[in-house]
Amino acid sequence: MLAAYLPSLLEGAALTLGVALLSLAVAIVLGLAGCFAKLSRLRLLRWPAQWYTTVVRGIPDLVLVLLVFYGVPVIINDLFARFEMDVVVDPPPFVAGVLTIGFIFGAYLAEAFRGAYLAVPPGQREAALAYGMTPWQATRRVQLPQMLRHALPGVSNNWLVLIKSTAIVSVIGLHDLMQRGGQAAGNTKEPFIFYGAVALIYLGFTSLSELAFRWLEQRYSIGTREGQL
Repeated sequence: MLAAYLPSLLEGAALTLGVALLSLAVAIVLGLAGCFAKLSRLRLLRWPAQWYTTVVRGIPDLVLVLLVFYGVPVIINDLFARFEMDVVVDPPPFVAGVLTIGFIFGAYLAEAFRGAYLAVPPGQREAALAYGMTPWQATRRVQLPQMLRHALPGVSNNWLVLIKSTAIVSVIGLHDLMQRGGQAAGNTKEPFIFYGAVALIYLGFTSLSELAFRWLEQRYSIGTREGQL
């Protein structure tokens, strides 16, 4: 019975992984932007970033997905209608899912990156500038590599949560792993078998991810003392 639906589950798993990876890319971009905005001395940058991380982390992921997929297009289409513009916004579920999950986890990564940046001793940058580097060179060659090493545990934890959170995109009609598993369970009346298979696939994703991040942490810890942050 499971073998008959295995190709469908694997297609859903591939779609889930695609959503997760693209969402992570969006989240990293937003997280870095939010990190440096919160560290900025300009209130015009710092306050919106603070609101972004506070509000997003306080609203359930499912509510945000439904707001973006169902609510935002209505608002935009109403604005177009008021200006008598013949434009209709109807985002595909894949795009809406990627942007929403990326937007959500960008708020979490902003805090992870901010903590990682603050963990780098400021003397490192001062020494690089005294050595003759430009501010951009000091950031790229000295601060960012160390910041990445400090950020990896936080990025790893958020990625593990993100890949599981992709299951919520099934509510907006995306044929991801969760949606395929639900269809199979409904057709066969065997929920334990198919939801169990879905759980094992998610477990496989997270287990491989942990191995990959462990390798990255070891790679970026070369040259540091054991136990040193």
